Amino acid sequence: MILSAPPRNIRVVADAASLSAWLPALCRRLAADGAAVFLDLREGGSRASALDTLLSLEAMLLRRGRPCWCDRIGMADVAPWTTLEVAEDLTIDLTAAGITAASPVLRPLFDGAGGEEALASALFFRGTPRIDILSVMPSGEARIAASGTAALEVSGGIGGAMEAVWSRTILLLQKAITDPQQKTVGEAAEPLPVIHNVDVLRYGAKAVASAAARAAYRLCFHAPHWRIGWRFVDDGYDVWSRRDLGGTRWNVLADPVDHFYADPVPWHHRGRDYLLFEDLDHRTNKGIISAVAFDEAGMPGPAVPVLEEPWHMSYPFLIEAHGTVWMIPEASLGGEIAIYRAVDFPWRWERHATLVSGVEAADATVVAHEGRFYMFAVVRDGVGGYSDTLAIWHAPDLFGPWQPHAGNPVMVDDRAARPAGNFVEMDGALWRPVQDCRDGYGAALGLARIDRLDPENFAQTVEKTLHPGGEVWPGRRLHTLNRAGRLEVIDGSIIRPRWKPLADIVDRRYQPR
Repeated sequence: MILSAPPRNIRVVADAASLSAWLPALCRRLAADGAAVFLDLREGGSRASALDTLLSLEAMLLRRGRPCWCDRIGMADVAPWTTLEVAEDLTIDLTAAGITAASPVLRPLFDGAGGEEALASALFFRGTPRIDILSVMPSGEARIAASGTAALEVSGGIGGAMEAVWSRTILLLQKAITDPQQKTVGEAAEPLPVIHNVDVLRYGAKAVASAAARAAYRLCFHAPHWRIGWRFVDDGYDVWSRRDLGGTRWNVLADPVDHFYADPVPWHHRGRDYLLFEDLDHRTNKGIISAVAFDEAGMPGPAVPVLEEPWHMSYPFLIEAHGTVWMIPEASLGGEIAIYRAVDFPWRWERHATLVSGVEAADATVVAHEGRFYMFAVVRDGVGGYSDTLAIWHAPDLFGPWQPHAGNPVMVDDRAARPAGNFVEMDGALWRPVQDCRDGYGAALGLARIDRLDPENFAQTVEKTLHPGGEVWPGRRLHTLNRAGRLEVIDGSIIRPRWKPLADIVDRRYQPR
C-alpha cells in the first residue's frame, strides 16, 4: 500500500507553462474524496508553441467553441487550490521532468513519459497511450500502482483525446490511492517524438480534408450502419467452440434503409425462437427495442417495436428469474439501470424496478455465479469515452440489493472492458465476450475467460480476438455475440447509401459467403 490511511493532504505539482482546464477538474475530484488539495505550480520550461497551435486549430475546426479540458486557463481558475499550502501525505507529480519529494509520489506516465506534451505526442504519433501510475516511495522504491487505456470514440482531435485520457488518469490515480497494484516497473519505452509546427501544418490540412470528406459522406451515406447476422448451429460448431466466425453461413436480418439493427439478443421461448435488438432510426438517431419471431421453417418475421422510452435504448439483455423473462436495456441517458418485466413475451414489457440509480452505465450484463448475481456494465461520469471503464455490482437476488464491487472500477481498458453479450460456461470456466475498441468503437470482439470473480476480486484474460472482414462476415466492425438454443447472432457495420436502389446494390456486395 502507498499509505496506511487515506491521504488527508495532497500536493499536486504541475508545470505552470501547461496550465489547462484538466488541473481544476483533477483538484475537484481529489477534494471530493475528502482530501485537502494544494496545487504547486513550478516555473521553468516553456509552453510548446506547436501544441498550442494544434489545439487552437482544433478548437476552430472540430470543437467550435465547445469547452475541453485541454483549454488553457489563467491563475484565477486555480486560485482555490494555490492559496493554501499543506504538509502533504501524498504528492501527485504532473511535471514533464519529474520531481523528488519527502512523501510518496504518484506520477502518471503516458507510454512511459510524463507531462502534457508527452501525452499529446503519444496521441499524435502513436494513438491511444498506455496510462501507468508510477508510485515512488521516499526510499526510492518504485512500482506501477495502476494501469489502463482510455477509449477515444467520442473524442474530437488530439485535444478531445487528451481530455479522455486525463479523465481516466483521474480514475487510475484514485485507484492507486485506495487500491494500488504492485506491478514491477517495465523497461523504459522508446522516447516520444516531439510535435513540430510542420507536423501541425500537415495535420491541419488533413483535418480540413477529413472534415469535408465526412460532411460529404454523411450527405450520401448513413453512418454508422449496423446490421445483424444470424444462423442456427449445433454444439461444437458455434463461435465459442470454433474461436472464429466460420462454419455455417451467416444470414443478414433485413432492415430498412433508414434504420439500423444492432445488439442482437436471441431467446428460445415456448418452442419458438425470437430475437430482440436495438432498432435505431437514422433520422432521429434514437434507438428503441424491436423484436422478430422465427417461423417453423427458421425464417425471421417482420421487426415489431416492443419497448420505447423518451431516451435512447439499446442492448436488450434478457434473463429469466422467478418464473418470468426480464429485460435490462441499455439506457445510459436515463441515469440508471432499470429492469422490465415481460407482460407478453416478447411483444409487451412494463417497467418493474430500478436496480442501480445515479449512474451513466451501458450494456449491463448479469450472470449468476457461486450463489450471487453479478452485473457488469461500462460507466462514465460525463467525460471521456463510453467503452473503457468496467464496473461490477453484486447481489443475492436479481432484484438486489445491488452493492458495488470493492474494486470498482475493476478495469480501465478500451480493449477488454465493455460487455459484448451473454456469459457462457465452457471448459469448466466462465467466459464473456468483450468489445475491443482500440481501433474505434466496436471494432472487434474479444473472448475473455474469467479467472476470478467474487465481491472483492476480479480478473480476466482475453484469449482470442475476432475481427470482421473477408467473405465470412464482410464489413468493418463487430461488437456483439450471443446464442440461445441453436440460434447464434452477431452484428457489424457496413457502408449504407441513403438511396435505396444504390443501397440494395451495396448490400449485395456485403453478403456473407
